[in-house]
Amino acid sequence: MALEALMDSLSSMDVLGLIAGTLTTIAFVPQLVKVWRSKSAKDISYVMFILFIAGIILWEIYGWGIHSMPVILFNVITFILGLAILILKFVFDRPASEATEISK
Repeated sequence: MALEALMDSLSSMDVLGLIAGTLTTIAFVPQLVKVWRSKSAKDISYVMFILFIAGIILWEIYGWGIHSMPVILFNVITFILGLAILILKFVFDRPASEATEISK
């Protein structure tokens, strides 16, 4: 019942936003899985991901400003995925001796 009410309240532009957000957000999942499985993020740029995350934060602020559920929802999810990749890069890029010392 609640799903029907939600679907009735969504405009065609909201549906378009939900589809676009879904596609662009899930595009990060294979990269996150690859980094996690390979335990390597050597080909990922710190600068690119820092700029990307800064942009996502601005999109989130914009989404709240225009009260757009698709922009808010998918930028929160994309922020989490992007931050996870950045954190894994930091963890996996540490020298082996440093990683060993920390895990002791």
